[in-house]
Amino acid sequence: MKIGVDVGGTNTDAVVLGTKGVLGWRKTPTTADVYSGIVAVIKTAIADAGIDLADVDCVMIGTTQFTNAVIQRRSLLPVGIIRLALPATSAIPPLTDWPDELVHQIGRNAYLVGGGYEFDGREIAPLDEKAVAEAARAFRKEGIRTAAITSVFSPMNGNMERRAAEIVQNEVPDVAVSLSCELGQFGLLPRENSTIINAALSELSSHVVHAFRRALHELGLDVPLFISQNDGTLMRADDVQRYPVLTFASGPTNSMRGAAYLAGIQDAMVVDIGGTTSDIGMLRNGFPRQSTNFVDVGGVKTNFRMPDVLAVGLGGGSLVREDGRKVGPDSVGYELTNSAQCFGGDTLTATDIAVAGGWADIGDRSLVRANKATIDAARAAMRQLLDVNVERMKTEAADLPLLVVGGGAILVDWPVQSVSEVLRPDYSSVANAVGAAIAQVSGEVERVVTLNEANRNTVLDDARQEAKDKAISAGATDESVEIIEVEQVPISYLPGNPTRLRVKAVGDLPI
Repeated sequence: MKIGVDVGGTNTDAVVLGTKGVLGWRKTPTTADVYSGIVAVIKTAIADAGIDLADVDCVMIGTTQFTNAVIQRRSLLPVGIIRLALPATSAIPPLTDWPDELVHQIGRNAYLVGGGYEFDGREIAPLDEKAVAEAARAFRKEGIRTAAITSVFSPMNGNMERRAAEIVQNEVPDVAVSLSCELGQFGLLPRENSTIINAALSELSSHVVHAFRRALHELGLDVPLFISQNDGTLMRADDVQRYPVLTFASGPTNSMRGAAYLAGIQDAMVVDIGGTTSDIGMLRNGFPRQSTNFVDVGGVKTNFRMPDVLAVGLGGGSLVREDGRKVGPDSVGYELTNSAQCFGGDTLTATDIAVAGGWADIGDRSLVRANKATIDAARAAMRQLLDVNVERMKTEAADLPLLVVGGGAILVDWPVQSVSEVLRPDYSSVANAVGAAIAQVSGEVERVVTLNEANRNTVLDDARQEAKDKAISAGATDESVEIIEVEQVPISYLPGNPTRLRVKAVGDLPI
């Protein structure tokens, strides 16, 4: 018996999941202190399921708290930044191309020092330990409590970053240090950006994880706590406290994986319709297709592995104007139940159109002031929006089913072009919490290798085994671990024809 929770910016959802599927669920407003909203939603979901607390084996939580903090520029600490790179990579300093208001919060406490590696593990230069210590003393003088350390090609060898962290912590014992080698992925600038954001979130991550633990303690749930990360798999709470950036895409990922589980389909297109936007993506083997581009978070290019999702301005609160010819992208958002006409408000929304048209049964249909021409025009506008953007996200000619989930799933009551059928599974409004509850744990290996006919099988087998071992270390049972992804990308701009190899394994928790 598992409880899945999704803590969003507006609502907190919870589901109780047993061997036979969803047993109970609830949706409540997210609270400022986070934990009281979690307590309330879990209590009511358990009551709805008719089970005892003793029946629960573990709790999985997905959250957008950290993403929202970066986007809204709140709860971010000033960061001390050290790049181990000289004499190379000095042309583009840290924080280049960052939004000014974000730089103002992070501060320009950046130092470039000697060190770093070539792609094959050779040193660019020895680590300049004296310069690292001087930077740390400057951080202490400025009262900086968190630091980000990045080295060239540290995913190949993280020894310099770890040694630099020791020096910084000797000079500033209470500082929280984020290392780029622990956040993976090649590409110095996006990896550095990710590490700086991770460091800026260190205090908030402690607060949020403490709130999660406090909620379970108040409920009397003495069970393992896992938190979902970008790729739809789980992390231990302690790891999230150290690496909050790894949760950034857990919201859309959980919705897509929850949709696949609820529909019993592994390969499909998915549209998750919220109050303001719709996220459109593609599922393969039950996991979202991953983006191959750098992901922009709050105006900063990062190297996170995130699902390839297209956000379009159609939601339950989307404004309807020009006699129905224009729907969105403006939205009343979380004020839907106060502003929409079907709830007694004055604003004509997409939800009002669905209610007045007779394919959604919420609120009071008699309160909606829209004639048939407006309803037909708005319906046509919404159909056009989905038709065009679902087609944009397809990567093959074959038509797949379209799974419609989220609180705004009631908007869709028509056939969509370029899909085989439109499905709205049961419990679709809490698909995100379902996705958290069904999540597995993963292990991933990424490195630069030289592949040839003589060593190819050995190198690939070693990487597969290392990925499996990492999944088992993360909590997966040995017999359940399987390799779900092997990616080989030639790196044409480096000598020797090297290849970037990435292998991912997933497995089930022992419950």
